[in-house]
Amino acid sequence: MQDMLTHLEKLRRDAAECALIRDLATDLRKRELFSKLAEHLTALATQVEETINAARKEDQII
Repeated sequence: MQDMLTHLEKLRRDAAECALIRDLATDLRKRELFSKLAEHLTALATQVEETINAARKEDQII
């Protein structure tokens, strides 16, 4: 479980970093690229978080 939490934190940090780069970029293509990257990493982090929460619920049932 700790590995998943570590990966979740990294995904959230990477998404935030991409969003920052997007906000600072002056080139439209770079802004669009880093926006897509931030969105994708955020979606991945959400999926990992949902998996962690589901695993925790299963552990409580058992």
